[in-house]
Amino acid sequence: MTIEATRDVIPFRQAVRAWFLISLQTFGGPAGQIAVMQRTLVEEKRWIGQQRFNHALNYCMLLPGPEAQQLAIYVGWLLNGTRGGLVAGSLFVLPGVLALLILSAVYVLWQDTTVVTALFAGIAPAVLAIVAQAVIRVAKRSLIHPFFLALAVAAFAALALFGVPFPIVVAAAALAGWLVHRLAPHVFKAGNGHGGDGGPAPLIPDDALHHAQPSWRSAGKILAIGLVVWWVPVAAVALLFGTGSVFTTQGLFFSGTALVTFGGAYAVLAFVAQRAVEVYGWLTPGEMVRGLALAETTPGPLIMVVQFVAFLGAYRDPGALTPWAGALLGALLTTWVTFVPCFLLIFLGAPYVEKLRHNTAISAALTGITASVVGVIANLALYFAEHTLFGQTFTWAWGPFTMQVPALGTVSPIALVITAAALVMTFVLKWPMLRILGICALLGVGTVLLPG
Repeated sequence: MTIEATRDVIPFRQAVRAWFLISLQTFGGPAGQIAVMQRTLVEEKRWIGQQRFNHALNYCMLLPGPEAQQLAIYVGWLLNGTRGGLVAGSLFVLPGVLALLILSAVYVLWQDTTVVTALFAGIAPAVLAIVAQAVIRVAKRSLIHPFFLALAVAAFAALALFGVPFPIVVAAAALAGWLVHRLAPHVFKAGNGHGGDGGPAPLIPDDALHHAQPSWRSAGKILAIGLVVWWVPVAAVALLFGTGSVFTTQGLFFSGTALVTFGGAYAVLAFVAQRAVEVYGWLTPGEMVRGLALAETTPGPLIMVVQFVAFLGAYRDPGALTPWAGALLGALLTTWVTFVPCFLLIFLGAPYVEKLRHNTAISAALTGITASVVGVIANLALYFAEHTLFGQTFTWAWGPFTMQVPALGTVSPIALVITAAALVMTFVLKWPMLRILGICALLGVGTVLLPG
């Protein structure tokens, strides 16, 4: 069975309503976002079969960028063609964009008040627990052989001890995965069965493929349009404000990070934090943690935190604009260059997805990247721990080794206690993320409101 590329599988208005409702529930990171689409599209509405859904997800996992939003674009494309993909992907991030803009403005206005400072002092330990949980979850899924464990340790050491740039770590991990697959293919053996779900037949069965015929002509057209849409805003700010403006710098930097976000937002945040804090000076390490906390409490992909980074950076260096106008422009431009590539990658690559799915070399490279992501996220956890639990850090160097080490005398007892509570709520009580963030925020506020 094939799906006509020019016809709607379901009425377009009905699809728009469904995607809007899904967009309001996209909390909890990619796992929670994919679960919402699974429940709504596969189990409740029966618009797409389980294996077909998994097939689309497998392709999205090959790509840089937020896989949950890419999955929404892909399924929207399957259901309603190009306009379906555009609507699904746009609605997926729109509530989060608006919410984080408001929260960023609130942060700028009231960040220096005692209550707001205490609020974020409580939220930061909760984020630390969430990142630790992400390390463990990815490790359980990815480190299926000692080779992958060694790859994760090597990635952590490269970042934490040698300061190797993140893109080089990703590229080296992909190359290692490919080489080991060539030399020792037994390392990659893993079960991959999917059972049926037993419900009524979905509108897009598991054996159906969207037969938009791939061709060089159509791919060239999509690529040309996508690149123009992606880069025209960046070129516009370069012409209006200069190539050295914060807007041009942010447009170029976040366009680059959009192409190396393999393994989810946690994998690239250490790189973003290092560049945004130490190279560009857009915000402080503590503010990076607070931005991640804000992104955790809003719907949409976690990589939305880059909007907060750009908001603060442009607010503090707006050039000829007012601080608020600069902040708005920086935030919206960064959001644009972060998510437009997702549409381009799906529309460009989806017609070729069957070939990609059965390409063992690509699968091996992806597996290597996924294993290295464990070390990358562990490095992010270390970065957050140092700046959440301690007031100061210093650079330790010995030969080729260099790393940031916390000053033990600056440890915060309150942060330690709240972190311990967050870890208990995360790993022992297994409470939902939003509940943990809320309780830790209240604990932070309580430290300044309680007498004594």
